[in-house]
Amino acid sequence: MGISGCGKSTVGALLGERLGGPFFDGDDCHPPANKAKMASGTQLNDEDRAPWLAEIGAALATPSDGAGTRIIACSALKRSYRDLLRSYTPDLLFIHLSGGAATISGRITGRAHEYMPSSLLASQLATLEPLGTDEAHIPVDILADPASLVDGIVRRLELS
Repeated sequence: MGISGCGKSTVGALLGERLGGPFFDGDDCHPPANKAKMASGTQLNDEDRAPWLAEIGAALATPSDGAGTRIIACSALKRSYRDLLRSYTPDLLFIHLSGGAATISGRITGRAHEYMPSSLLASQLATLEPLGTDEAHIPVDILADPASLVDGIVRRLELS
């Protein structure tokens, strides 16, 4: 989880490979109306996100045919969003990828994204609610390269 540009898709895909489980990108679950709204520079509201989060929650709850841990990249910016996802999968563990605004801004500016303009970074930062101590999570600072981040995540998972 984390704001746009933090590396959710890259790290999630690598982590899925490493753990031998399927990886799903939550961006693929956004309906066309959400993508168009973001592409126009307008942030999503809770109503826009509700069906998207429900689809992600359903994907989390779907058995993975013994293929290992399911990894889903999803911003999950608010506690209420994470609560909704946990209603589908109560033992959900969030891996929170985070970094400074300047780091994220540099990443967003240096990439092409189907619908997420850099102008929405401020709204994502404003919406992000810290994880509570009662929320199972692993905090990850994104300054290292993706492979090193995955190594660190796997070590933390082995200690759990």
